[in-house]
Amino acid sequence: MDAVTAFTATTPLDDARRVVVKIGSALLVEESTGAVRRPWLDALVDDLAALKADGKEILVVSSGAIALGRRHFGLARRRSAKLEENQAAAATGQILLAHAYQESFARHGVTVAQILLSPDDTEERRRHLNARATLTTLLRLGAVPVINENDTVATAEIRFGDNDRLGARVAQMASADTLILLSDIDGLYTGDPRVDTDAAHIPQVDQVTPAIEAMAGAAGTGYASGGMVTKLAAAKIAASAGTRMVIANGRALNPIRALRDGGRCTWFGTPASPLTARKRWIAGSLSPKGSLTLDAGAVKALRGGKSLLPAGVTMVSGSFERADLVTIHGPDQSELARGLVVYSAADARLIAGRKSREIEQVLGYRGRDEMVHRDDMVLTGNLEEGRS
Repeated sequence: MDAVTAFTATTPLDDARRVVVKIGSALLVEESTGAVRRPWLDALVDDLAALKADGKEILVVSSGAIALGRRHFGLARRRSAKLEENQAAAATGQILLAHAYQESFARHGVTVAQILLSPDDTEERRRHLNARATLTTLLRLGAVPVINENDTVATAEIRFGDNDRLGARVAQMASADTLILLSDIDGLYTGDPRVDTDAAHIPQVDQVTPAIEAMAGAAGTGYASGGMVTKLAAAKIAASAGTRMVIANGRALNPIRALRDGGRCTWFGTPASPLTARKRWIAGSLSPKGSLTLDAGAVKALRGGKSLLPAGVTMVSGSFERADLVTIHGPDQSELARGLVVYSAADARLIAGRKSREIEQVLGYRGRDEMVHRDDMVLTGNLEEGRS
């Protein structure tokens, strides 16, 4: 196992706890050959392993599957390909891409897990919760998820279109506090520095305003599908999720080390934390589909910051499915909280009042221990007042 050198604390990345790193094809794949830039990948993984050794959880959003698959099938020299050819290239390229990450992380004894996502996986609530649960479990087990768009089945109408926005959606889903976009440019400028010699670098953006958006240039060339326009779109998604974002130059070896050593970049701020932003979304953006009534013991547990377990539920009302919003009430029927329920109304009725260890016996499958997890719950009314 290679040694992992500690970083010097100098940037906002130092207090990050959960970090998403987005890597574009232009950085990972040599355009002239269509092969992985192994020295670059190994240097990047050395940086990521060092972050992990510092106690940070790491998720990677990586392009490159189509580019690698096109090389494998002898399509690398062609500037364009049919949709079905790119999908076929992605199918084999995803294996090659995952293998490259697996080999590189194995040098540090780190397990890699591959996840393929479509827009519906991040936007439809039930699939969102499933993917979120998988990601958080992988992180808890010490793995590094390597995430890509599911290009083997996606069409132009159902694609993210670029991995900048995919990175922001993953950060939102995983409640990451930091998103790093490694690019071929070291941040945002007042104009396109490739054509405007007077363009000035902007080190910090507190809010993506129309004036900031007007500074964006056109998308890049070659294998890259994203430009500054998509990065600013990602910054807006990230900010709404409570995730700060940074655009940094990734072309040189050890780009994360350069970032932590104070290299030039652009940081995008956010007014909230990931947990605060998620709970604000739960509280104000969804309509309740049903309700749960609790006993006094469950009310006390919620007041102490605990999740809601089936044992504390005395009544289930309404017709709801897994991941729907429900209101949570005390014995006197006053509203105490709102949250995303883990079970459908039918299953919730069956396990209400039961111990978590009895769930499998009652339902015939091993579900979650919680009826509503504390991270998917926002306190309201008397319960919130009781905590103040």
